[in-house]
Amino acid sequence: MLIALASDHGGFALKEHLKTWLEAHGHTCRDFGCLSTESCDYPDFGAAAARAVAAGECDRGILICTTGIGISITANKVHGIRCALCRDVYSAELTRRHNNANVLALAGGFTGPFEAERIVETFLITEFEGGRHQRRVDKVMALEET
Repeated sequence: MLIALASDHGGFALKEHLKTWLEAHGHTCRDFGCLSTESCDYPDFGAAAARAVAAGECDRGILICTTGIGISITANKVHGIRCALCRDVYSAELTRRHNNANVLALAGGFTGPFEAERIVETFLITEFEGGRHQRRVDKVMALEET
């Protein structure tokens, strides 16, 4: 799977860890930055990664800032993106099953590397259930048209 990765300085260390972990598990990563712990603006990197997912250039996205909130808000401004901030495996599973989320946001200030690996793995392997959930996803996506 081709994964779009992005972070700000608060998520840089976790992004670098996950990039190595993902590649070791057979995924390819496209890193949209940032490239250091120097202070930077998450919208610059999060939007670029989200656009790549929305355009079909990447299969899924993983975005990280200190809380995960700002970068998830940024991603959800991109047409076609359903980004969910997850801090545990259960929410990662449900956001894929019920919401067909295509981008995962993580909180670099609250999520350690081991837990992040478990969350990411669950996010990547869980399939969308469709059915009654598709109707809801369609309604959410229709809001982009208003």
